[in-house]
Amino acid sequence: MSTPAPPTASPSHAAPATAAGGAALVLVNLGTPDAPTPAAVRRYLSEFLHDRRVVDLTRWLWCPLLHFAILPLRSPVVARKYASIWMSADGAPGGSPLAVHTRELAQAVQSELPQLQVVDAMRYGQPALAAVLEWLRGRGAGRIVVLPLYPQYSTSTTASVADVLARFGAAAPEIELRMIEDYHLDAGWIAAVAESIRRHRATRGSGGHLLFSFHGLPRRFIERGDPYQRQCEASAAAIAATLGLADDAWSLGYQSRFGREEWLAPSTADTLASLAGRGIHDVDVVAPGFAVDCIETLEEIAMMLAEDFAGRGGTLRYIPCLNAEPDHARALAGLVRPLLG
Repeated sequence: MSTPAPPTASPSHAAPATAAGGAALVLVNLGTPDAPTPAAVRRYLSEFLHDRRVVDLTRWLWCPLLHFAILPLRSPVVARKYASIWMSADGAPGGSPLAVHTRELAQAVQSELPQLQVVDAMRYGQPALAAVLEWLRGRGAGRIVVLPLYPQYSTSTTASVADVLARFGAAAPEIELRMIEDYHLDAGWIAAVAESIRRHRATRGSGGHLLFSFHGLPRRFIERGDPYQRQCEASAAAIAATLGLADDAWSLGYQSRFGREEWLAPSTADTLASLAGRGIHDVDVVAPGFAVDCIETLEEIAMMLAEDFAGRGGTLRYIPCLNAEPDHARALAGLVRPLLG
């Protein structure tokens, strides 16, 4: 069988060929458009919002609404948001922050696990997870560990990755597949997030209220047994405890609501408004549910919510995600090593 071409030209896919029966690690992120244009955003959102794990409405109701209302109206708006954070190519690979940081994180983890081939993939968009798995199969991988870059498990994200793995596994029974479902209380990851917060607060001379912001989820998912909210709360509490914060020194909120149904509360925006109303005008915001910075952190928090909070007389300091920091790479490598015995 001929070796398939790599699904992208990203440097993380330029690792040495996997020896027959060798092991590989795939870091999977959600995905991103290929360009900050309405057409590219529309392609990406169409794939993302067609997944039943993401939107489980009846198809005859959802598809017309998606294609004739949501995509035409939202794509230009979202494209402008992406354009505001798109990384330039001056001195470094340009592109979507999520793609750039995920690629760099894979390279950092590769340095920690030289015995593996470490590559990145996206559940939606490129490099597509299904294509990356097939590419590794063609390079002789006998064992593949898949690590979704979602510290907290959700049926809307992690389970969708598992769906792709199930289809691939049925077609490639000769390959041993393992997936790490969550790492929301992993000691190495908790320590890395806490140290990042300490470092940024020390650098800025900031010691204001700390707000943990996690991506939102419709409440009905939780009512069906999704552990996401419980794991978010456990992650925040563990990080706060590691930092030695008093209960009144930190809060938790959920961002990125979409649609009219009830989502997890309190929202990050409402929490910031409440803090301002209580006279708390110095706030640091961290988003530990995101492995790397993306539109939700860079545009929604660091730009939009910061501007809104400034209008209330406050100062919002955004603490970046772990991205490709050495502590992050070491923590992720630590999750994988026990599966290699």
